[in-house]
Amino acid sequence: MGASYSRDLAPRPAEIARTLQDRRTPVSSTDTDAEERRRLPAPSRQRLRALLDRMRSPRPPRLWFEIMLVALVYWTYSIIRNAVPEQEAQALKNADRIWSFQESLGLAFERSLNHAVEGVTWLIVSMNYYYGTLHYVVTIGVLVWLYRGQPGRYAAVRLALAITTCFALVGYYLFPLAPPRLMEGMDFIDTVRVHETMGSMSSGNLANVSNQYAAMPSMHVGWSVWAGITIAVLAKPLWVKLLGVLYPTLTLLVIMATANHFWMDAVGGIICLAFGFAVSYAWYGTVAYRLPQKVAST
Repeated sequence: MGASYSRDLAPRPAEIARTLQDRRTPVSSTDTDAEERRRLPAPSRQRLRALLDRMRSPRPPRLWFEIMLVALVYWTYSIIRNAVPEQEAQALKNADRIWSFQESLGLAFERSLNHAVEGVTWLIVSMNYYYGTLHYVVTIGVLVWLYRGQPGRYAAVRLALAITTCFALVGYYLFPLAPPRLMEGMDFIDTVRVHETMGSMSSGNLANVSNQYAAMPSMHVGWSVWAGITIAVLAKPLWVKLLGVLYPTLTLLVIMATANHFWMDAVGGIICLAFGFAVSYAWYGTVAYRLPQKVAST
């Protein structure tokens, strides 16, 4: 029993060899330093990370920069949108496909709405002016309100709008689409032309400087839903929140009643907006509306 116990405790030859090897090969300080350097980020990587963190951190917007940026984005959007080849034949064919698809769903109601509203002159004229003006007035108004009252959230919400607008250009290029009012033999009424309403670039003299076959997606809906969500989430008074909900709803009604869009164009606009908010979330790491309302100046 004693001999067995001694054999169990005795070091094995392999263990003795490893011990001797370790003693003959001391740990080099150079190897230790190299390992530490591999664990630490390189200075350039640290500077890049610091720069990205600074760019992603909410900070008060600068007025001159914001005016220049908004003007540049809209100017670029307008130039590219109107530079896309109109492709009239393809646009009319796509409009027929959209109409047929909506009919297959039992949801092709734009023509009935268009004719019903046309019978009420004061209403359709009001809708024409709504279509031609509020698209810009409300969007700019919400941007100004954010700039003044929600500076910490402004950049993230504005980024969502900018990405939405730019992403829409993909749809204009890949899917040229005629609005219902330009469809042949479908008896849609071009309400702006009939009532000689000013302010819309969809009909009349201004149509010559605007791409008439860029109906998909609808940025009237994309921008109005952006504005509506922003107002409904951030405004304090309940009646203002209700206006935020009402605004995109009325916009959807107007774009169909004036025969400028199908309801599927509105779906396209909402998809673009979802992409815009997704990019904003990825950049800032949170929903734009959850960022602090105000931030200290840097």
